[in-house]
Amino acid sequence: MKPAPFEYVRPRTRAGVLAALAAAGEDGKVLAGGQSLIPLLSMRLASPKVLVDINLVPDFSALKISPTHVEIGPTVRHQELLTSEAVRKAVPLLAQALSYVAHPVIRNRGTSVGSIAHADPSGELTAVLSLLDGVVTIEGQDGTREVTGSDFFLGPLESAINSGEMATRVTFGRLPTTMGTACVEVSRRHGDYALVGVCAAIVLGEDHQIDRARISLFSVGPTPIVIDVSGILKGIRIDSKHWREAARFIASSVDPDGDIHATTAYRKNLVEVLSKRGLQCAYQNALDRVAVKQ
Repeated sequence: MKPAPFEYVRPRTRAGVLAALAAAGEDGKVLAGGQSLIPLLSMRLASPKVLVDINLVPDFSALKISPTHVEIGPTVRHQELLTSEAVRKAVPLLAQALSYVAHPVIRNRGTSVGSIAHADPSGELTAVLSLLDGVVTIEGQDGTREVTGSDFFLGPLESAINSGEMATRVTFGRLPTTMGTACVEVSRRHGDYALVGVCAAIVLGEDHQIDRARISLFSVGPTPIVIDVSGILKGIRIDSKHWREAARFIASSVDPDGDIHATTAYRKNLVEVLSKRGLQCAYQNALDRVAVKQ
């Protein structure tokens, strides 16, 4: 299949991009990596009249790592984030999640900000943004605003980005050395969309006891689902009874839809199994980070 006819514009400046998007309004789409958009165009599931290619804007490819934050520009590729040792140390969950994203060829072209803006509830990075409450900077000709991960996703493929706007940056705070994270998922083949996926984060307190614990589920609902299990796990170390209790609580809190790939019952079972596994991995990674600091 072929895309419906569209106008293609390729501005070289941020102002030019924002002007083109404002002129196109609801008929415009941003083209960055194109790994999600191009298939939608080819299947005519999306038919924008104007594609605004942002790849010639120099500052859009900026990846900034400071003592407190990681800032990702809209044309930074998945592979750059995945292979950056500085990013891995600052926000380990980014690399943990990106290792599951598609295949090397797609990661070489696809953009991490674009993946988040696409708002696919099966996307690993949507769960990362929600769990870590990262901040999406949205720009248009009317101004700039910032939206946190908890408010960014409105529904399947629907985000807080309005027509004439684009995401120009995603910011994550540097994770404390007492926090461990993990990403685990099950898919039919590695690189396929997850049947169920879990991102987990655990913060240690005194004597390596758990202080806080949260998970973010993807491929389970219309948006990532964040669940806090600090009340169950607070104050424990490694105790299989508590891991099972937390995982069962998480599974009981969701009601995923069934489809041709997995039934509701199977998905709920995967939520329980992967939640336990993700929390245990995050706890071990927290211990490892603390040990390295010491």
